[in-house]
Amino acid sequence: MDTHSKYFRVYRKDIAYFKFIIESHEGMAVVRTKDPCEAVVELMIAPGWEKDLDEVLEGLRKEMVIDSLPVYP
Repeated sequence: MDTHSKYFRVYRKDIAYFKFIIESHEGMAVVRTKDPCEAVVELMIAPGWEKDLDEVLEGLRKEMVIDSLPVYP
């Protein structure tokens, strides 16, 4: 399966909750913490789930700060 990645910065205290919510939507995306000190997470998104992911992120943004990052080295 060909996934594509998006990167986000959240508060460190929110990483586990963010991961739990995203990965509870079975097959949508996998969350990987790229930099725990900077609280940068990578979402590896499964094809066809982009719209659903955007809806989940929209809901999560009502609960926490989620900053989109253009790329992460």
